[in-house]
Amino acid sequence: MASIIAAALKSWLPVQQNSDFPIQNLPFGVFKTTQSEARMATIIGDTVIDLQQLAKLGLFDDMDLDKTVFSQRYINDFMALGKAKTSAFRLRLAEIFAQDNQAMAQHAELRARALFPLDKVELLLPVKVGDYTDFYSSIEHATNVGTMFRDPDNALLPNWRHLPVGYHGRASSIVVSGTAIHRPKGQQKPNEGNPVFGPSKLLDFELEMAFVIGKENPLGKRVSTAQAEDYIFGLLLFNDWSARDIQKWEYVPLGPFLAKSFASTVSPWVVTLDAFEDMRVEGPEQDPEVLPYLQYEGKKNYNIELEVNLKTASGAEKTICQSNFKYMYWNMAQQLAHHTVNGCNVQVGDLCASGTISGKEPSSYGSMLELSWRGTRPIDMPDGSQRKFLQDGDELSLSGYGYNAEGIRIGFGPCTGKILPALD
Repeated sequence: MASIIAAALKSWLPVQQNSDFPIQNLPFGVFKTTQSEARMATIIGDTVIDLQQLAKLGLFDDMDLDKTVFSQRYINDFMALGKAKTSAFRLRLAEIFAQDNQAMAQHAELRARALFPLDKVELLLPVKVGDYTDFYSSIEHATNVGTMFRDPDNALLPNWRHLPVGYHGRASSIVVSGTAIHRPKGQQKPNEGNPVFGPSKLLDFELEMAFVIGKENPLGKRVSTAQAEDYIFGLLLFNDWSARDIQKWEYVPLGPFLAKSFASTVSPWVVTLDAFEDMRVEGPEQDPEVLPYLQYEGKKNYNIELEVNLKTASGAEKTICQSNFKYMYWNMAQQLAHHTVNGCNVQVGDLCASGTISGKEPSSYGSMLELSWRGTRPIDMPDGSQRKFLQDGDELSLSGYGYNAEGIRIGFGPCTGKILPALD
């Protein structure tokens, strides 16, 4: 049973209207300051809460927890404690910071040692990612790509409706929000002539969500759709930067390589599945019926609104995409069940991304490739410029949030990255 923090609960810490981080959220991340090393944190409103200091103050002494997890560079060891303990820990945090807990509100040491303004800390990559898998699970996105590059009447490849297509990506180049991205270089094939080498001319983003593995399965033992959520600790926003011209030339026969491995950006806070419990919705009808190991019961999709904002070097800004995580044809439980059905073992910290999340309307397409329809429909920006693909100096910001049953917003904070010129 999920541990949901009561909707009526308020915090003695200030929380702005429409903040992504009410007391009902309590995500987990890692931060440091100019005076301190990296350690675990959560956040309420714009206040970052140092969990290491709370542990030193003895606020968790009665809990069966290894307190050293709060001093770690990543949250992996905390996730590995198991959902029973991590869910109970979130409930303890909610008790500490509840509005009616005036003893904690007036706790001088807590205020002096454990609370930091968000703009005074550096947020770090929260998870040590061991392996990273990228899926291709939006039927609208797959149909759009198939229509552009293959046959509009047969846009989906024969396997697409039968299994969650995925590939193994590069974990080492996953970076936290705010990290600038250099335009990648690689081979490209002009319409005429031989391949050439140089900076990508068709640099793109991909609007995705990612889930983080918090529990391991032994090699040879699969995870069923019914078990999957026991293994999924939480969610992140995910921007899978893509070099379309490099990808077009290299992806046959084994899929993208350099076009994807140069960088992927994640949001800094891991939001638990518990926080999104009220946002569960039915997924799209799957036709034909999937094989038994991919069948599931209950609501496995999530109503999480997604947006992409593009800011040019001149400072002009525009929201270029509004989509929703609920559109996914293949849900997370099916993705993990398929990932492990051959006996593949997943490990704590592994990351699985959804693939580009597109809806039916052009405004909901989750990539420049689709929004500009392969460059034939440029996007007009407020400064008079146009975008077919991303230019140097452009900054992309992904946001995502849902509303619980009482209308309280739960979100991730921004997931941003700025494009810098290619390195020599």
